Amino acid sequence: MTRRHGCALLSAITALIVVLSAAIYVGVAADDGDADAKNGLASVRAGAPHHSAAPASTGVWVGAWSTSPSGAEPDTETNGMAGRSVRNVVHAAVGGTSARITLSNLYGTQPLTVTHASIAVAATADTATGADAATGTMRRLTFAGATSVVIPAGEQAVSDAVPLLVPHDSDILVTTYSPTPSGPVTYHRDARQISYVADGDRTEDVTGTAYEEQSDHWRYLTALDVLSNESDGTVVALGDSLTDAITSTKDANHRWTDVLSDRLRTAVESGADVPRYSVVNQGISGNRVLTDGPGRPADNASGLNRFGRDVLDRTNVKVVVIDLGVNDILRSERPADPEKILDGLRTLVRQAHARGIKVVGATLMPFQGHRRYTDAREEIRQEINAEIRAGKVYDAVVDFDKALRDPYNPRRLRSYYDSGDHLHPSDKGYRTMANAFDLDDLTGAAPAQL
Repeated sequence: MTRRHGCALLSAITALIVVLSAAIYVGVAADDGDADAKNGLASVRAGAPHHSAAPASTGVWVGAWSTSPSGAEPDTETNGMAGRSVRNVVHAAVGGTSARITLSNLYGTQPLTVTHASIAVAATADTATGADAATGTMRRLTFAGATSVVIPAGEQAVSDAVPLLVPHDSDILVTTYSPTPSGPVTYHRDARQISYVADGDRTEDVTGTAYEEQSDHWRYLTALDVLSNESDGTVVALGDSLTDAITSTKDANHRWTDVLSDRLRTAVESGADVPRYSVVNQGISGNRVLTDGPGRPADNASGLNRFGRDVLDRTNVKVVVIDLGVNDILRSERPADPEKILDGLRTLVRQAHARGIKVVGATLMPFQGHRRYTDAREEIRQEINAEIRAGKVYDAVVDFDKALRDPYNPRRLRSYYDSGDHLHPSDKGYRTMANAFDLDDLTGAAPAQL
């Protein structure tokens, strides 16, 4: 064989390798899209874009942040957020090299048109400049390759992946602009984080000067996923106001889910044999196991009715922590039936197990001194807790009751864990809830049978 023929053969082999590598990469990208569809994340993802922004990077897609749509925002029925830019500020539990978002029009009564959307790392956590983007991090988001997306009433849309270095424990800015009315705005009421609103299309403004209005809500945005090398899966916390952490300090990330996320990362960094998981929060204030709020679709849907949307459809879920039941006791005008509450919780466990998801359940914390306290309601709480502690409901138990109750009066929260309303914890109480977890309980898969 001549030298010329050898070089030609080598060139042909190299070209073949390039073609095969491209085919493998396209196949992987397609598999990732299929996984999204199975997870219920691709409601308006009409097909993979021809020029996806997703980088050829290694890692696992996990939830970095999420929230539950809790209802239709009051006084937005006519215009929604038409003609305004909404800059949501969210806190990323883990870092990654690419990001994608989910937008929801669950409570809209007509299609939601988003003509521009962007994502950036926040420059600072200071509310005075909290709408400012860090230099060089502003990215335009696309949906199936297009810069605009129309989300039908009751549906959601997932953006294409965009390359962005997301540091863990960072605030992320996700901005959307809608030029036309869409009816009621789908929102999460109790964000405990300040977001911003500006007039006009200010989607890609790096400075927050135009964002003169502050907001206590998250609007439209329900999830931020990242392609992560520091996490192998997602822990979802399903709960009520105790998980929503409505009495925690605003903009401080003192929810028990934030503290648990920090505990996991610190343990991993120290070499402990614990899972590398992110933690996302699906708490809704006032939420119950059995009963929906008013409206259709229901505001504050019950745990049973939102479990698929808020747990099973989240990205790469490995474990769910369930802390529900207190509102079924407190908000029932007639004495609540503990067996019905327990049956509802066991139904959630069965649904999780069917998807291979492990379930950690929380005992119900005390509430003596709260305006709705009665001795009869306390007996129901104790009955439910006895079943939970006996291992008859969940795969593993985190004993929030034991961790926060007053040792001299176990019907009441310990005073320095009490926010003052005798139901919701203080920041110290939320930290104690997170510290009550045995991190080893987050390890392992769901059993075949409970």
